[in-house]
Amino acid sequence: MAEADIGVIGGSGLYDIEGIEAVREIAVQTPFGEPSDRIHIGTLNQVPVAFLPRHGRGHRILPSEINFRANIYAMKKLGVRRVISVSAVGSMKEEVAPGHIVIPDQFYDNTRRRISTFFGDGIVGHVSVADPICAELAGRLYDAGRDTGATLHRGGTYLCIEGPQFSTRAESRIYRSWGVDVIGMTNVTEAKLAREAGLCYATVALSTDYDCWHEEEEDVKADAVLEILRKNVATAKAIIQGAVRPDAVGGGCACGEGARGAILTDPESFPAKSRERLAIFLEEAGT
Repeated sequence: MAEADIGVIGGSGLYDIEGIEAVREIAVQTPFGEPSDRIHIGTLNQVPVAFLPRHGRGHRILPSEINFRANIYAMKKLGVRRVISVSAVGSMKEEVAPGHIVIPDQFYDNTRRRISTFFGDGIVGHVSVADPICAELAGRLYDAGRDTGATLHRGGTYLCIEGPQFSTRAESRIYRSWGVDVIGMTNVTEAKLAREAGLCYATVALSTDYDCWHEEEEDVKADAVLEILRKNVATAKAIIQGAVRPDAVGGGCACGEGARGAILTDPESFPAKSRERLAIFLEEAGT
């Protein structure tokens, strides 16, 4: 029996969700190591929910140090079908002011040190992430956001960099020339792994700054980010409370079919350890 239907991964500033009832903490073991922290299990609006702070409680894990595979695997193991990600981002567009919220529909991966696949070690899979965001789930988040009165932007590209440093001024100007909308350090890796795991995935991106490209705004600094975050996090919690409803558990999307037909390796050639490690994915992948 599933422990939770919807998973929430909280980013900078979001370490808990108000309104969750009957909360208990569990430590989830995965073949890929330990998740970022113990996972809170409870119910929100009568929906079983799993909450995980991406950087750990106390914000102790760098973006490059996050065990993304363990985090997504843990969600899958708990029975989660849809993942809502909350993330602080910098704005690369004038119209996306600090304090605004973006529900992106695309990613650009500019990371360098990440493991962003469950495959390998004798099992080769190539999953399409042409449309990495679940449109149905993103639509729910957008509608819930409008109900809060926040300024929202639907769609756009989230550029994911390695970090932990913010951009140089030259980098920021080049990224802007690419036409991206926001910049962050985490979500693309989650989105790729979620698609391989057959999970719906959508992002609530909290704009905190203009990176360092804006000539009339102060360059991004961690303390300034936190000040904006404190205001944004309350809105993010309200969006989650509005979006997590009994009818949000499953939709008409094809995210669960993401890995179907993607494995090229002959099943007779699967190494036993790799087969065991990926057992919860292989049946859905049609293998």
